[in-house]
Amino acid sequence: MAKEKKEKKGIVKEFKEFITRGNVLDMAVGVIIAGAFGKITASLVNDVVMPFIGWIFGGADLSKLNIVLREAVMDGEEVVKEAVTIGIGTFISTIIDFIIIALIVFLIVRAFNRAREAAEKKKAEKEAAEAAAEEPAPEEPAAPTTEELLTEIRDLLREGK
Repeated sequence: MAKEKKEKKGIVKEFKEFITRGNVLDMAVGVIIAGAFGKITASLVNDVVMPFIGWIFGGADLSKLNIVLREAVMDGEEVVKEAVTIGIGTFISTIIDFIIIALIVFLIVRAFNRAREAAEKKKAEKEAAEAAAEEPAPEEPAAPTTEELLTEIRDLLREGK
């Protein structure tokens, strides 16, 4: 029993450490924002895009576009068996919703990658400039002295050149 209690305290402590890490909190914020963003895109698709597409196709409400496989069985006004339908309109709305979210995520990741590449390039340029500033300029060869020049001229004259 004491071992279980000790183990539970260890698990609680470990979970607390896990939860308080910055990455987990960032992820939680991301999930909350993603949920809200999902509602925004669903509204955009259902309230703006789909009615517009329906208007283009002659005023049809595409969200109610279904393929009925089996009609509902009625007993007077009471439904005995529900209708079996394939919700094509809902499926199309969900696909459009997914494409919009995927496009926005792609654009965010693309912008992030470009910003990171620019920062890395700037850092590399800065490091190269610092390295160049630290390295002494290569020494130019010393000019020959007058004595060396005269000796070279003498030797050339002896050779007959």
